[in-house]
Amino acid sequence: MCQSEELGTKLGLNSPDLLVREAFLMAHDYIDYVTSGGADGSMAPAPTACTAALRHAGDELLTRFPIFFRRWPRVFRDVTENTACPMLVSILDEHFFAPVPGGRRRGLAWSAVLSVYVLAGQMALHCHERGMAVVLPQLKQRVGAYVERVICPEIRDKGGWSGFVSRFGETQGLEHQRWRPGTAGTLTPGRSCCSRPR
Repeated sequence: MCQSEELGTKLGLNSPDLLVREAFLMAHDYIDYVTSGGADGSMAPAPTACTAALRHAGDELLTRFPIFFRRWPRVFRDVTENTACPMLVSILDEHFFAPVPGGRRRGLAWSAVLSVYVLAGQMALHCHERGMAVVLPQLKQRVGAYVERVICPEIRDKGGWSGFVSRFGETQGLEHQRWRPGTAGTLTPGRSCCSRPR
């Protein structure tokens, strides 16, 4: 089973830092939402504006760009309870720490933040559908810890989660955004985030 090295040292949903607490809440809520059937499931309303925006944007991605999701099951085909978390973090690390021209780290776009949660949701759904639901709590914690470590410092500089809600909230559909699957900031199967030597 995957265990996060951060589990013992971070407070997650109980963090006094509202930015961090929201990051973990988004991970927990979105994974629960996706594995319980999404918009067609029986989930209660989203607990915060951020979780509502995440659910909405994830649903819209699935509806408008289904091809974006068709290859993930192939990428995840060899996942086990012991490898789900490390594989997810490896894909995320390749995406966020991939070299860019000039050796700089690319700027963080809100679409990249969305990609972290949507990819985690796809991994969770894959595990859930293959009888590995026992790994879901660890995936939630690992994603929350990843966002805390990698993304929260940058979004703190952007004024917090309000930009995410403005970008992806239900009143602002993805069709109004200058964003396409496969552009900088999104995880696309078959791109650098998945091209590992076998």
